[in-house]
Amino acid sequence: MGATLDLVEPLSQDRVPPLQNGDRLTRPEFERRYTAMSDVKKAELIEGRVYMPSPVHQDSHGEPHANAVTWLGFYRMFTPDVRGGDNSSVRIDWHNEPQPDALLMLAPERGGQACVGASKFIEGAPELVVEISASSTSYDLHEKLQAYERNGVREYVVWRVLDREIDWFVLRDGRYVRLSPDTDGILRSEVFPGLWLDSAAMIAGNLARVFEVIQQGTATPEHAVFIQPTST
Repeated sequence: MGATLDLVEPLSQDRVPPLQNGDRLTRPEFERRYTAMSDVKKAELIEGRVYMPSPVHQDSHGEPHANAVTWLGFYRMFTPDVRGGDNSSVRIDWHNEPQPDALLMLAPERGGQACVGASKFIEGAPELVVEISASSTSYDLHEKLQAYERNGVREYVVWRVLDREIDWFVLRDGRYVRLSPDTDGILRSEVFPGLWLDSAAMIAGNLARVFEVIQQGTATPEHAVFIQPTST
């Protein structure tokens, strides 16, 4: 009788390695592993490195996040052809797939530089991204800022909750510079006419004042021109 062979079960292709904080991956491999981990709610690929944030606290992230989304929602109430996102994955380039806390993007027919692709992911750089950050030491103001800047996110808002500061960066000549408030203390978007922010009110959680300022911004002639239907 011939010798018998010990059969070794081949490794299943369905066995996908789990994501680990700090992994160096390509975007397709990051997506493959992230998709397989249904229990993971947020993971980002920034400059080729995996970031998996710890559970977040209500005061330092949860409520500020909700207020930032509400602010952008106020603006969208009055502004057609502007899409919003909350923790949507964004395919910015081969080494970056962030999951911003909030974003705004122009519709493609309005000249928007990002779109929702066949994959249902956002492809390209949204016009505006908002991140809720603990402090200036966060990667939101370092690696992530570099990735957004290099890929053409036109405005980047970082709310440093523990520092009680909101930084608004605008892209000029390929580099981010801080947007300064006008003499009345209001920050005014250069990309989205009427998107105004009283940062002191936002930091204080005074949403009534935040809404009041958005109403003022969207009542301007500049906003009226911006929302006019595009010619065909």
